[in-house]
Amino acid sequence: MGQDQTRISADVLVIGGGPAGCWAALTAAREGAKVVLADKGYCGTSGATAPSGTGVWYVEPDPQERVEAMKSREELGGYLADREWMRRVLDRTYANVSEIAAWGYPFPLDEAGRSYRKSLSGPTYMRLMRRHVQKAGVRILDHSPALELLADTHGVAGAAGVHKQTRTAWRVEASAVVIATGGCAFLSKALGTDVLTGDGYLMAAEAGAEMSGMEFSTAYSIAPAFSPVTKSAFYKWATFYREDGTIIEGAGAQRGRSVIARTLIDQPVYACLDKNVDEQTRKGMRLFQPNFFLSFDRAGIDPFTDRFPITLRFEGTVRGTGGIHIVNEQCATGVPGLYAAGDASTRELICGGFTGGGSHNSAWAMSSGYWSGEAAAKYAKTLGGQGLSRSAKGLAEQTDIPLSAGRKGGTAYGEIVQAVQREVLPYDRNWFRTGEGLKQSIGRLDDLWKQLKHGVHSGEADISRARESVAMAATARWMYASGLERKETRGMHRREEFPELDPLQQDRLISGGLDQVWVKPLSEGAGR
Repeated sequence: MGQDQTRISADVLVIGGGPAGCWAALTAAREGAKVVLADKGYCGTSGATAPSGTGVWYVEPDPQERVEAMKSREELGGYLADREWMRRVLDRTYANVSEIAAWGYPFPLDEAGRSYRKSLSGPTYMRLMRRHVQKAGVRILDHSPALELLADTHGVAGAAGVHKQTRTAWRVEASAVVIATGGCAFLSKALGTDVLTGDGYLMAAEAGAEMSGMEFSTAYSIAPAFSPVTKSAFYKWATFYREDGTIIEGAGAQRGRSVIARTLIDQPVYACLDKNVDEQTRKGMRLFQPNFFLSFDRAGIDPFTDRFPITLRFEGTVRGTGGIHIVNEQCATGVPGLYAAGDASTRELICGGFTGGGSHNSAWAMSSGYWSGEAAAKYAKTLGGQGLSRSAKGLAEQTDIPLSAGRKGGTAYGEIVQAVQREVLPYDRNWFRTGEGLKQSIGRLDDLWKQLKHGVHSGEADISRARESVAMAATARWMYASGLERKETRGMHRREEFPELDPLQQDRLISGGLDQVWVKPLSEGAGR
């Protein structure tokens, strides 16, 4: 992918600079590894966590509290979670959050004067993470998206990418790689998700890794129609209205988003935070989520008294639970030298087929980041000096899609993005799934994949945008193939013709393949 301008050797390369990537880099460095972290944006400010507040699945080490915490979401997630993984994550999260407190994070005090540690301010948290990653000696490559993994016959051996600001290429040869690139929100304009386009999925698949739970990808979050902010906790105080002012019954219930989605297909929906919100609560809301109110303030709207138009903004696998399949407690992918963490990896292990913003995702990011970084460093040590003297080649050729910078060489990346979005964004195709609808979308996506074989051009000076469009197309195909295979409603996956949970389908679905997508239950084993 172009002549190399920057060549670096490391023991561990971490791709992605969100919470999972930072914890992976920090932990690997503590194990004595030489670590490089490459972030598509600026580590500490890019990704879904950095611009907003996030809840944390933090539970004190009280046996009964832990049991209740594990039980609380099992039914909602379709009973696909694993309690042993839950216990490990709760233990690791408790330890990591305690460390954040020791660094000086300003946790507020509750009414009893105790440190309240169940939420984090994204900007403060990520600034702190970047500072400690740098302090540990990690080399950070900002604005440096990875375009492909490197590998030889022994496994993964680094990655290559481009510096977006200098428009030069980079190549990091490493003994082990952690993919922490987040999920895929398909450029839906949800806050913080512009860098989350499924790149890590595609790179992992090219190396031979598999996906898991990709059918659990119907995450839509309530947002003002004029705002990218998808923080939806405050809508529990909302009443939802049609344009004529009549109330939409059931829209505020636990499954109310289905009511909202069905209404939005035909007409606009409005909301107002008018359910018993006193002045003290309003002040607390502004303190907890200040960016929630920015768009309202700029538009001169008081969300507590004025009705405002809303939408359901798609967040795909960012708030879904699918991702790269991991095969052991070290977050290994089954490909030698390759690990996955955070939203890039499946979260079914702790929340089954349903999750929301923060909470379990946040706990999973810091836990899986810790474990993957530790394991990657130990793996690198087993290779010794041999890990940095390999004749590795790029793996993008596995996809066999020519990419070019500028405006020549096949289809424009923007056209590819729009074609994928036409399949995954509409409520009547993705939220309300049917077998026939999924088959039609799969057919169009397969045709699109064949079209990509003639090339994709970025329209810009580097090819990273072109690569993103290919990753989104690949992600959509795994999502819908898995959705077609799961003939039931479980977790966030809904099939209109199969509205009930089927006890006989209580199995995780593994998927993979590039030109030929396949899906199999985990109990039957995976294959390529």
